[in-house]
Amino acid sequence: MNLVRRLTLPAVILILAWGFWMNEDFLQLSAGIALFMFGMLSLEQGFQAFTGGVLEKVLAASTGTRARSMGFGLVATALMQSSSLVSLITITFLSAGLIGLAQGIGIIFGSNIGTTTGAWLMASYGVKIDLASYAMPMAVFGILFIYQKSKLRQGGGHVLLGIAFLFIGIQFIKEGFEAVSQGMDLTQFAMEGYAGVFVFAAIGIALTVVMQSSHAVLMLTIAALAAGQVSYYNALALAIGTNVGTTITAILGAMGANVAGKRLAGAHLVFNLTTGLIAIVFIGPMAELVGDLAAWLGIAADDYTLKLAVFHTVFNVIGVAIMLPLVDRLVVFLEHVLPEKDVVDGVEQPRFLVDSLVDYPDAALVALTRETQHLALNSVDIIAQILGFQRGDILGDEPMERIVERSRYLEHVHLRQVYQARIKAIYSAILEFSVKAQPRMSGEQAAMAHELREAARFWVETLKLLKLLRKNVETYVESDNIHMREQYDRIRVNLGELIRALIELRKIDDADIVRERVESLKEKARADDAVANGTLDRLIRDDLITAAMASSLMNDTSYAGEMHDLIIKASGILYSLTRSFGEEMADLPDDAGQMPAEERMRVAEMLRQSQQDIDDAIEKGRPSR
Repeated sequence: MNLVRRLTLPAVILILAWGFWMNEDFLQLSAGIALFMFGMLSLEQGFQAFTGGVLEKVLAASTGTRARSMGFGLVATALMQSSSLVSLITITFLSAGLIGLAQGIGIIFGSNIGTTTGAWLMASYGVKIDLASYAMPMAVFGILFIYQKSKLRQGGGHVLLGIAFLFIGIQFIKEGFEAVSQGMDLTQFAMEGYAGVFVFAAIGIALTVVMQSSHAVLMLTIAALAAGQVSYYNALALAIGTNVGTTITAILGAMGANVAGKRLAGAHLVFNLTTGLIAIVFIGPMAELVGDLAAWLGIAADDYTLKLAVFHTVFNVIGVAIMLPLVDRLVVFLEHVLPEKDVVDGVEQPRFLVDSLVDYPDAALVALTRETQHLALNSVDIIAQILGFQRGDILGDEPMERIVERSRYLEHVHLRQVYQARIKAIYSAILEFSVKAQPRMSGEQAAMAHELREAARFWVETLKLLKLLRKNVETYVESDNIHMREQYDRIRVNLGELIRALIELRKIDDADIVRERVESLKEKARADDAVANGTLDRLIRDDLITAAMASSLMNDTSYAGEMHDLIIKASGILYSLTRSFGEEMADLPDDAGQMPAEERMRVAEMLRQSQQDIDDAIEKGRPSR
C-alpha cells in the first residue's frame, strides 16, 4: 500500500506531462481544473479567518433543531463551494462533542442540497457568459485585502480571490472542452441503457475520488455536456457518481476522528449510497420529472446543462425527503455498529480532543474543558477506590463516617497500573492539545487553556500524593490500635466529604455560597489535622502510639492536607470556567489582550452547556434510592 502511494504522484505527473505535450487543449482543460480547485482552497483559507468564534457561534445557533442543522449545511456549502470541507468541519465538531450525531446528519443532508448550487452556477452562467471578466476585479480587490494587517480583511481577500479563481477555472474548463470537442469525439464512448448509467456513475465516483472534489467533477460534466462530448443520460449518471464519490473525503477525514466522527462518515456514506441507488433505479422517471419541472421553470427543452442542474437538485432533495424520517433509526443503527471504544489495549483514551479542532479556538477551549472534567472524574474514581469507597458512596447521601466504618477491608490496588490505564493518555493529550491550540487563541483564551492544563496537573499531583498515602491507609484502617485507626478514618472522611461537596457545588451558580462552603471544608480539615490540633503530641505523650506510628501519621497528615488543597484548586478552576467565568469577566475593560465582553459571555455559556454530558455521567453513578 505504501509503495502504491509513493508511485501514485510520479505516475500522475508523467501522465499529465505526456498529455500536455500531446495536446495543448488538454493543457488548458487541466489548467482550468487546477485553477478551480485552487479557488476552493483559497475559499477555505479565507473562511478559516472567520472561525475564531464566528463559525462556532453560527454552529451553536444553527444546530438546535434538525431543520436548522440542514439550513447550516446548505448555506455553508453554498458559500464555501465544498461539501467535503463542510463534512470535515462537522466531523471535527462532532468528535469534540459540540454537536450530536443527529445534528451532524442534518448538516450532511443540508450540505448535499447545498452542493447543487455549484451546478446551477456553472449551468446558468459558466457555459453562457464570460465569468473571467467578473473575476478580474475580484482578484484585484482580493490581493489588496490580503496585504492588510487585519485578519478579517485578509480572510475576505482570500474569499474574493477564491471566487475569482473559481470563475477563471470555470472559463478555462468551458473553453478547454470546446477546443477538445473540435479535435476529438468523446461521444463515441457514450453508452445507452442501465449499462451506461452504471459505467458513467462509476466514472463519476472514480473522478471524484481522484480529484477529491465533487464540485470540480460537476464542472467538468456540465462543460462536457455543453460541448456535446457526453450524452444527457450519461451526464446524469456522472452527477450521481460524484454524489457517491464525495463520501470518500468524509471517510478519509474520519480516520483520524473518534468513534463519533466515524459514525457521521458512516451516515454520510449510507445517505449518499441510498440516494445514488434511488437515482439510478428511477433515473427514467426522474428525467421525466426534470423535464416537466424544466418546462414549468421556463427552461428550454434542449438546455441540457440547466436540466442537469435541476436533476442534481431533484435527486438530492428526494434523498433527503426519504432519509429524514429515518434519522433516529440511523443514529441507533450506527451507535450499534460503531460502539464507543474509550479503551484501547487496556488504556482509556481522550474523548473530546481532536487534532483538527485546534483551528477553532472557542470550540477547542470547550473540548479542553470537557477533557479536563473527564480526567477529574477518573481521578475521583481512583481516589475513592484507594480509600475504600465506590463512586456511588461519594455520590450518595449516606454519612461518610458510616461509609468509612463499614469499609474496613481495602483491596490492594496497583496504582501505577491504574494511572497508566486511566490517566496518563488523557493527561498527555490535554498537554499536547493545549500547546497546539494556544497559538490561534486570544490572550484571554490562551490564559484559560493554561489554567485547564494546571487543573489537570493538580489532579495528577493529587494521585502522586495518594500513592504516598496509600500504604499506611491500607495498614491502619484494619489496625488493632484504635487511635491510629481513628486518625486514618478521619483522613478518609475528610477527603470523601470534600469530593462529595465539590461535586454537589457544581450545581450552584452563586459563587459566594460556593466560596463559603469550600472555606468551611477547609476549616473542618484544619480542625481534624492531628498535627495542628495537638492530637499527635497527645498520642505520643500518653504512649498511645509508637514513634514509628507518629512519624507515619505526621507525614500522611501532610500528604492529605496537600491533596485537599490540590483538589480544591483543580475544582475551583473548572468551576470558575464553567459557572462564573462570564459573570466575573464581563465587566473587565476590552483591551487588546482580552476577548470582548460579549465573546467572554458566549464562551462562558458554551462551557456551561458542556457540563450536561459530565452531569449525566455523574448521575449514572449515583446509587438508586
